[in-house]
Amino acid sequence: MPPALTPLLAGHVPAFTEGLLAAVHRDVPVYAASLEGPLRGEIQQGVESALTRFLDLAGTAQPALRDEDRLVYELLGRAEVHQGRPMDALFAAYRSAARTTLRSMSGVAMESGAEASVLIVLAESVFAYIEELSAASAQGYAAEQSERAGEQDRLLDTVAEMLIRGHTEENAVRAAVLTAGWTLPDRVVVVTLPTDRRPGLRARLGPRALLTSRPGDIIAIVPEPASPTAHQELRRALAGRNAVVGPGRPWQSAPDSLRLAVMARDLLPHDPEAEGPLWVTEHLAQLLLLSDRAMIEDLAAQRLAPLEQLRPAQRERLGATLLSWLKHHGHRAAMAAELAVHEQTVGYRVNQLRDVFGETLNDPQTRFELELVLRALPHQDPS
Repeated sequence: MPPALTPLLAGHVPAFTEGLLAAVHRDVPVYAASLEGPLRGEIQQGVESALTRFLDLAGTAQPALRDEDRLVYELLGRAEVHQGRPMDALFAAYRSAARTTLRSMSGVAMESGAEASVLIVLAESVFAYIEELSAASAQGYAAEQSERAGEQDRLLDTVAEMLIRGHTEENAVRAAVLTAGWTLPDRVVVVTLPTDRRPGLRARLGPRALLTSRPGDIIAIVPEPASPTAHQELRRALAGRNAVVGPGRPWQSAPDSLRLAVMARDLLPHDPEAEGPLWVTEHLAQLLLLSDRAMIEDLAAQRLAPLEQLRPAQRERLGATLLSWLKHHGHRAAMAAELAVHEQTVGYRVNQLRDVFGETLNDPQTRFELELVLRALPHQDPS
């Protein structure tokens, strides 16, 4: 912009400022309260400084905004986040200011005999300056959003850690939940899944889920599904993620849900490519049997000792028959269907079992313990 414009326009800065503020008040009503309130004096001073800076740039190669100027416009962008507004209003104010300022400055320049080429350069300069202001404010807006998102994630992670560690102070938990802006469910389920299955998980689970991590695992805390529809939605959200879902518990007992989910992950067979997650509530009996492997093995060694005298193939065959006999209370038709053999074969094998175990098969306690150990040893169970 020609330096000669600066002294020509500088004396009109107060008038330019008043016209600019009136236009913004009219075009962007959201700022009306600020322009009418106690902050008007500061706003007016800021606008005059901005216009003076613009005119001082004429004929120089200086950047449009100095560091202290850029900070001001970044703070304006951050303030929009604080007010809960999108950037649209501030950008609209900048555009209104640019139009009004250009109109006012062009009028003064034309009255002084400026040529059309000067007015074109003036217009280019005004809009270039406004673009710089807008970019600085957009940067401040984005930075504030990013920092807030990071702080929000930190607060939510704190809540998740308090829940899965079993924080004893309920008031402290509720205060942390309130600060994080989360809604505390009455009952929760805790989910564990491998770290490499995290991408996209937060979006799939929605805002009511909390995520935190352990070495090698992601831990999710979600409201307990209260209906078949909610149950199915959680199943879909966890599909293909090798997840294990702990049983529902009051939020105060979230550590117990996590403990059982980890136990199920470590003890129960689970296809990592299965479509849906493994639900602990569907495997409680098996989990109970496997929870103390050494004790089960001791009981198995004791109760299955009579089978040790047999060949391995015969031992496995009779073990499967014994479990089927116990499960079906000796009904041969059901046993034959499960074992895929003829009923006469079932009868033959049952007679072999009676020869091997003798009168102990008539003892209810022995039968109960035999079924426990056979169910706890899945390789013995053909079903």
